[in-house]
Order: sequence, then structure tokens, then C-alpha cells
Amino acid sequence: QVQLVESGGGLVQAGGSLRLSCVASGSIFSIRVMAWYRQAPGKQRELVASVTSYGVTNYSDSVKGRFTASRDNARNTGYLQMNSLKPEDTAVYYCNAQIFARGSTLSDYWGQGTQVTVSS
Repeated sequence: QVQLVESGGGLVQAGGSLRLSCVASGSIFSIRVMAWYRQAPGKQRELVASVTSYGVTNYSDSVKGRFTASRDNARNTGYLQMNSLKPEDTAVYYCNAQIFARGSTLSDYWGQGTQVTVSS
């Protein structure tokens, strides 16, 4: 059983910073991609950032230059450093990972979500 647990969300003023963490646990062989999505009220879930096992990153235009995705492969942990936060960044942030579990094929896993609220 593979599980993703996120932490680090909260309330912050515009211009502030937060760091989200996502820890993958269970019978994991390898993690191919770790990604962060967000969903604001009344909107569809959108991809914010992703990072491969080699450290190659990709960002949505709305967060480029402000957010940084990274990971610690030894700890099966991903991070999303969010700087210069704006009220429009307010959303529930979800961690997603493409994981080879031991004895299984590549599968998609999701965290439970963590609320990020940016006040103006």
C-alpha cells in the first residue's frame, strides 16, 4: 500500500511564502514524477508544477518564477516552495506521484490535499 501525505499549507499574507511537503510511504520501488496540482473553489484542478526523478522541473505560467518544485529521492519526499504568494494562489494543493510499487506496475497516487489561503 502506497500513501502520500502532504503538509505545510496554511494562511499567509500576500507576498509571503509557504513550503509544502509530500512524503510517499509504503512498498515503493521508484517514483518517476512528483507533481503538484491545485483546485480553487468552482474551478477545475490544474497542474502547478512537476519534477522528475532526475530533477527536471516544469511549471504552469501562473507560478513560473515564484514557485520551485524539488524532491529528495532518498526520502521519497517532494517539496513545493511558494514565494511571492498572491490571493489567486488560494486553493487546495494536491500532491501527485507516479510510482512503481514493488511487484506492481506504474500507478498514479494522490495526497489528501492541503489548504493554502493567501489574504490580500
